[in-house]
Parts: sequence; C-alpha cells; structure tokens
Amino acid sequence: MDEKLTLPRKKRGLSTTRIIALGFAAAIFVGAFFLMLPVSSAEGTWTNPIDALFTATTSICVTGLVTVTTAVHWSLFGQIVILILAQLGGLGVITAAMCIFIAVGRRITLKDRMLIQETYNMDTLSGLVKLVLRIVKGTFLLEGIGALLYAIVFIPEFGFLPGLWKAIFNAVSAFCNAGMDVLGETSLRAYVRNPIVNITTMTLIVLSGLGFMVWWNLIDSWKKRKEKRRGFVTGLSLHTKLVLIMTAALVLGGALFFFLFEYRNPGTIGTMGMGDKVMAAFFQSVTTRTAGFETIPQAELTEGSTLLTMILMLIGGSPAGTAGGIKTTTVGILLLTILSTVRGKRETEFMKRRISADAGRTALTVVGLALMVVITASLLLFATDGLEFKDTVYEVVSAIGTVGLTRGITSGLSVAGKAIIIVVMYIGRIGPVTLALALAMKRRGKEQSISLPEERILIG
Repeated sequence: MDEKLTLPRKKRGLSTTRIIALGFAAAIFVGAFFLMLPVSSAEGTWTNPIDALFTATTSICVTGLVTVTTAVHWSLFGQIVILILAQLGGLGVITAAMCIFIAVGRRITLKDRMLIQETYNMDTLSGLVKLVLRIVKGTFLLEGIGALLYAIVFIPEFGFLPGLWKAIFNAVSAFCNAGMDVLGETSLRAYVRNPIVNITTMTLIVLSGLGFMVWWNLIDSWKKRKEKRRGFVTGLSLHTKLVLIMTAALVLGGALFFFLFEYRNPGTIGTMGMGDKVMAAFFQSVTTRTAGFETIPQAELTEGSTLLTMILMLIGGSPAGTAGGIKTTTVGILLLTILSTVRGKRETEFMKRRISADAGRTALTVVGLALMVVITASLLLFATDGLEFKDTVYEVVSAIGTVGLTRGITSGLSVAGKAIIIVVMYIGRIGPVTLALALAMKRRGKEQSISLPEERILIG
C-alpha cells in the first residue's frame, strides 16, 4: 500500500488588523463590566448595561459621546476606569500591550516587533521597542505639562485634590482626543473666555493629532540640521510635510469660516469681544479634529458652521496618533490626485515626488467606506429614533470621526439608537487603521497573475 505524503499545515496566526480589532473589543467589554458595578456609580447602584457599554466604547474609542454625565453619574472609581480606557485607546492596544510586556520583563519577540511595525507603518524592524518607549514617555510628558497648566485654573476653583484630579483627567482626555471631562454637564463652556484652558486644550489636541511619527521626524530633523549641514525643512519626510500643511490649512481655514459664520450669532460668539471671538473660533476648529470638547453650544451653530463642523469631524487628525477620522493624509492624497488629473498628469505628484497609485486607491476606499457607514447608520437611526435630519447626521459623523460633539440627542437615544452609535464609534476607531493596514499588506500567493481584457465605461 502506498503511503500518502502529508504536508504539515502552515499555522495561521491572527493578523495585526484582527489583533487590533479584537483587542479594542475585549477592552470595551471588560471596561463595560467594571462600569456596570455599583462601585462605579456615584449613587452606588448598578448601571444600565447599555449605558455602561456605551461609556466603555466611547472611552476606549476616545470619542466623547456620553449617555450619562461623566462628572455626575460616575464615582471616582468609575472615572478612573474611564480614564484608563481613554489612555489605552489613545496609545492603542498594541502600544499598551508592549508597554506591559516591557514592564513585566517579557522578551519582545520578532512577532511583537512585526506588530509594532505594521501598527505604525514602519519600513524597518530595528529600534521599534525604543520607539514605543519614546511614544509613551512623550505622551506622559505632554499630559503632565497639560495637567499642571489646568491645575492653575482648577485647583483655586475646586480645591487642591478635586482640582488636581480634574486637571489630570482633562489633560489625559484632551491629549487622547477623548473629549470627556469631569467638570459638569456643559463641557468647557464656562471657560470659553479662559486663555489657559483654551490654549492648553488646543495645544494638546493638535500635538497628539499630528501623529507620533511626525513628532520624531520633526525632532530628528531639528537635531541633525547642523550635523548633516542641511535645512530643517529638508530633513522632513513627505508624510510630515503633508500632515503639517493639511493640519495648518484645516485649523486656520476652519477658524476663519467659524468666525465669519458665527460673528453675529448671539447663541455662540455674537456677544463676545473680538479676542474671545477669535479664541472661540479657533477652539471650535481644533476640537472638531476628533477631540469633542466644546466651549460654545453645538445646537446653536449656524447652518454653515454645522456643515463645516461635520466636514472637519469626518476628516479628523493624522495617522499614527490619538485622533480619529479618515485622516488628513487621506484627504490630502485625494486632493492631490484630483489636481494631478485636472492637470492631465498620469501620476499623483507632491513636492517633486510621485505618490503611488496604491495610496490613491487606499485613500479613495477609506473615504468611500466612511461615507457608506455614515449613510447606513443615519438611515438606521432615522428608523429607530426618528430625529431631525441635521441632529442625526451630526451625531453619526461625530461617532465615525470619534469626535464626541453632539447637538444634545445622545442621552435621549433609544436602546437601538445607542447600539447603532456604539457600532459606529467602534468602526470609527479601528476602521481607518485596520483598513489601511489590510490594503497595504501584500498577500502572498493570491496575486492575480492573469491580465483580464480591458473595456471602457463612460464616466461623468
């Protein structure tokens, strides 16, 4: 009898995208369990499972939409759970896991390094552990500075320990773009004229929204400008240049239009002095970059500001940072592709460099899927809750962009409506990351080797 030759099966491990997705999901359910417990509520009672799940999701997904007031409903224990989830969500599951491995002395394996590499889209396996440590140290340093600045305002107002806790919570929430606070039911509206609170919050949001890779590129370029005898800008990568240009354009352009749209609106900035109007306009422009704090009531915005806010919320921040949204580079690449097409060029160009066609297709796919989620979720929310068009779409865009701004409908959503927003927040947090990674990875053995016949389809 002939013996059959049995080949060993190749072991298939979880891909980075699945690890990230499952990691976030696991953190959400664990967080929801702790938040349901009586010890987590200020009244010492069990919290509704849907509200606990919603809060855990908005925390780990650093969104900021809440169904119960963070400062009122949750005890100190509950607020600590929320803060830990927000910090974990801001750093990311992979980075947080690597930090735990390093702390307990576990050896960082080649597989671990590959996870870090794919998470931050690096082109090398060297220096990745050092990169993680730099990210964590930089995060804690900026959060610490932010907490000290907030303390200048909050300690005199609330007392030493309560004021210090509020300062720490706000600093972590702002840096992680979580948008939650323990100040009350009106976010930062009471501080709309306070320059320390406004500038500190905006600085933390912008710095974290740039992305960790941009940080190190800026620092390294500054350090090496004399060593390599070249200008500071010359040492910046194309990615960093695109991020900085898009960020500046969105922040400045957003502030300008908010200022114009709201200048005479008594419900927002119409009754303020010129300096306060400018500061409030800049804050609204910055907070839409997935932060979720507000110094002016969102339900009072003019039609123009409402539309502009939704656009900025959908775009969000930049890759490899704490911000959500479809990302500044995604929009930048799409705009560059359109510009190149209009100019009759076959390839997308930026600063005398060619951008790959794969990047353009990935950007188009990310935008397309995000819009599909917004449309689908909005239709479902119309069916379950029957709210006004503007309020519903605003809520969904805020969720997909992990922003947290609302026109006041979150707490009144039905159980089905809350479930829809939970799913959208989850997609918004992991979607752009996992999608970009999945599209960037080459699947061996599955490349299409046959070239199909081409046929034209009319467009436009």
